[in-house]
Formats: sequence, C-alpha cells, structure tokens
Amino acid sequence: MKHKANIQTKAVHGGARRDDIFGAINEPIYMTSNYRIPTDGTPVDWSGIHSNIYARNRNVNQMVLQDKLCALTGAEDCAVFASGVAALAGVFIPFLNSGDHAVVSEVCYSATNLLFRKYLPEKYHVEVSFVDTTDTEAVKAAVRPNTKLIHVETPGNPTTGISDISAIADIAHAAHALLSVDATFAGPVCIFPLELGADLEIHSMTKYINGHGDSLGGCVLGRTELLEQVKEMAMVNFGGILSPFNAWLITRGLITLPLRMKQHSAVALAVAEFLEQSPAVRFVWYPGLKSHPQHERAAKMMNGQYSGMISFDINGDETAHQQFLNALKLVTHAVSLGDVESLIVYYDQTSDKLVHYPAIYRKGFFRFSVGLEDAEDLIDDLQQAFAASRLV
Repeated sequence: MKHKANIQTKAVHGGARRDDIFGAINEPIYMTSNYRIPTDGTPVDWSGIHSNIYARNRNVNQMVLQDKLCALTGAEDCAVFASGVAALAGVFIPFLNSGDHAVVSEVCYSATNLLFRKYLPEKYHVEVSFVDTTDTEAVKAAVRPNTKLIHVETPGNPTTGISDISAIADIAHAAHALLSVDATFAGPVCIFPLELGADLEIHSMTKYINGHGDSLGGCVLGRTELLEQVKEMAMVNFGGILSPFNAWLITRGLITLPLRMKQHSAVALAVAEFLEQSPAVRFVWYPGLKSHPQHERAAKMMNGQYSGMISFDINGDETAHQQFLNALKLVTHAVSLGDVESLIVYYDQTSDKLVHYPAIYRKGFFRFSVGLEDAEDLIDDLQQAFAASRLV
C-alpha cells in the first residue's frame, strides 16, 4: 500500500494472521493449554514470553489480539489480561517498589482507588498523592524526588474530567517517572495517549474494545522494554492471562470498534445536548459539550469523537431518582459501560466516593453509557422517564 492505512482498515486487517493449515480466513480458537516443546536441541525458556510452551506464558489468540491492538494504536507492544483490573495491577506492581511515590488521579475507577488508597500503601509501603489531574499545576506540585509513576485516568471515571496528557507527560519525564493513562472511557480510538507522550496506555477491554457485554479483558500498551516487564511479572508469574476464547471474542469485537465509536459519540452528543436543555436536569458533563470544564482540551485531544460517556443529575429527591430509573425502558440500570446497549448507574449521595469528586457531584448523579441505539429513541425514553418521575 502506498498510503498509510486508515483506522477502520487497521481494525480489520491490522495484526491479522492466517491459518496456514486449513486456510481459514478468521483465526481459529486455539483451545489448548500446552504446546509441543522442540526436541532438536533448541534452547527453551520455560518461563519465557517469546515462545509457545504453556498458555499462561503465551497463547496464539492472545498474540493475535495484541498484534491487532498494536496496529490500531501504534504501540510497540501489548499485553492482554483476564480483566481491566488485572491490567492495572500489571502496571502498578512491576513499576512501583517499597518507598516509591505515585501521583494518581483523584477521580478514578473504584479498583484503582482501592489499590492506591489501601493495598499498595499498606502492603508495599508505596507513597501516594491523589490530585485533581485536570489541574496540571496540581500534578506538578505533587511530584517528589521519589516519584516513579504518575497515573492519569482520562476521561475520568465517572466524571468525564479531561487531563492534559502531553503536559503531564512532560512533568513525569522531567522527574524521570513513567506516565500511565487509563483511557477506558474513550477506547483506543477517540484518544491516543501514547502519541501524546504517555509511556503506558491501559484499557478495560470489557468495555468499548469488546463492546458486546460478553467478555472480560484488559490490556496494556507501550514500549517493548516496558511491556516485557509487565508480561514477565504480571502475566507469567501472577497468572493474569486472558483465555484463548475471550481473546477471540474481544478480537472479533475490536474489528468494529471504529464504526461503533462513531455511533456512540454521535448519539451521546445528541443526548447530552438534550439533557443540557431539559428543565429536569441539574447538570450534565460530556466532553463534547462546550459547557464541559475541559471541552477545549478534549477538542484538541479526542479527534472529534468524544465517546459515549455522560454524567448528569436530575432536580429531584431520592424518590424521584428511583422513579426515574424504574421508568426507563430502553436504558438498563447496570454497572458496566461501552456496550452496544445503553447502561446507566446511579451514585447516590451516601456514597463514600463522592467526597473525592467535584462539588457539583456530591449530591449524587448518574453515569450514563450511551449505546448504539437511535438518538431520538433514547431521548424519548429519557423524556418519558422524566415525566413519570414528575420532573417535567
């Protein structure tokens, strides 16, 4: 090809392998835990990551998925795990030692929050500073001589806050620290952290990458020298390997990711604009809205697609919130995100997490994962739920 392939072509053909035995176009599922070991005297590294010996070390479907993710993102290397949380731990544990310091997004996924507030400090004596990473100066001020990692979540879960990855990369590298970015809320299509200077990019593949709500998985992308450390410790020796079947499912989902993200983003923008104008709504944050606190930053970083994640709240008491949830017909009350169908989850004002969020969130709010439905149908569903809970 004379020109650089576009992202949809990369999603279809990037990293693709072909079955050489039977000529299958789609990669088969290699449901085996063991592979034949060479008997010709070839040196074998029993715990190595560069040959097929045992499925915990490496398996074919895992390799196919890793290659495709690298083609899509431009990463040198990739490691895939059994869940997004396994991928997160696969970054934090290899690169943080006792006495090291980490700077972490104050607004972050609940497992990340627990790892840095409890397990890493208590069990491994890692020092942690939680800061509002949408405030670049706050990140810079938090850096210490022993800072080894800055971990940013952008867009932030669940508030959709946008951190300046390029500026924070400069801060991290000036301190001889690594920058890891959890970009699950955007998927590897709406934002490219590695191109913006991040050292490691993390996704819960359960969400947008798979996209169909039928498989768990996580991934870490970055330079080979870093990924080899991640694979050897977290994959081989902690055993967080992704199964061949789940790798195959996620690879199948990944092929349609660019198409899905266009629809997620377009529908979410229309829904967010409706919510912004509704008298039933107390506030709405969506990076594609000009009213979002970091909209200009998002516009520069997110390639014109702002993903499908919205946070908002309604003008009502707890009863009204429950009535609203009960009245929804197309939108399902569930905790995950990035599925083909729209999902919503309610953070009530008694949640202990709210203290770490911007003040506007502390009365409670909804995290809304907009699916692939027609925007008009979703808006009709929201409108009738507002009416049923007597908000309009």
